[in-house]
Amino acid sequence: MSKLPPVFQNLSLPVIGAPLFIISNPKLVIEQCKAGVVGAMPALNARPAAQLEDWLAEITETLAAYNLAHPEQPAAPFAINQIVHKSNDRLEHDMELCVKYKVPICITSLGAREDINTAAHSYGGMVLHDIINNKFAHKAIEKGADGLIAVAAGAGGHAGVKSPFALMQEIRQWFDGPVALSGAISTGTAVLAAQAMDADFAYIGSAFIATEEARASDAYKQAIVDGNSDDIVYSNLFTGVHGNYLAPSIRAAGMDPDRLPESDPGKMNFGGDKSKAWKDIWGCGQGIGAVTQVQSAAAFVAQLKREYSEARQRLAL
Repeated sequence: MSKLPPVFQNLSLPVIGAPLFIISNPKLVIEQCKAGVVGAMPALNARPAAQLEDWLAEITETLAAYNLAHPEQPAAPFAINQIVHKSNDRLEHDMELCVKYKVPICITSLGAREDINTAAHSYGGMVLHDIINNKFAHKAIEKGADGLIAVAAGAGGHAGVKSPFALMQEIRQWFDGPVALSGAISTGTAVLAAQAMDADFAYIGSAFIATEEARASDAYKQAIVDGNSDDIVYSNLFTGVHGNYLAPSIRAAGMDPDRLPESDPGKMNFGGDKSKAWKDIWGCGQGIGAVTQVQSAAAFVAQLKREYSEARQRLAL
């Protein structure tokens, strides 16, 4: 594991809450940070675009007040996810707001751009970039990202197909900076396993969908609780990029999850009419078999901490 920059000093557990498209919101982010893990949300979740400033003000002001009231245990930092792709016509607007509010961590996805990294660095922010293989990892660091999010097989959303073992060992052969590992992590034991593979953080998304603060329907949350890895379908139909989705939501949309057509990768879309057509298709990773109830984000993080501590004790760490 690498020597971490000061921005991570207030974490009480080595976890980053993954930014969940549509689902993450200020309420969830704030509760994640207060519980001691990095809270994150996509900038595109704020609609219209002007809402992003309101949300950033809410997060920063609420966490500042919390830190004043709890100097002995201040909140973890928060992160904003930027989709760095030509279909995102809000990128420059949203990044200007990240600079204005000095967002501690920017998470970039679907493209690495030097100007975005430079903008984050201008106020002392850091950039973590999503990658699914070693080639993209090299490209991200060459363009100025500070760290990587290794999205391995089984992750929710736009997941890769590499084993976490293969992906982490290839990255660590040349990169000693911050790395978060993503892919079917839903327990404190899995958090410790991510560290054992030389990751600095576990990157957890799908399990946070089944929290009270998440902006997901009750049916979506219950499907997480009821489902397991057999219910996950890997397809590029819905955005043009391969990702993992819940089969029950695909059936509810009138399609056969076992016979989905391929989409044209050149027609990726993350905010227009095409994405609205799939708004009821539920993204999800393979780790949901461990999620057995809907609970608050604070309660879930507390559960992760107990499991993490117990796993360390079993291994006498």
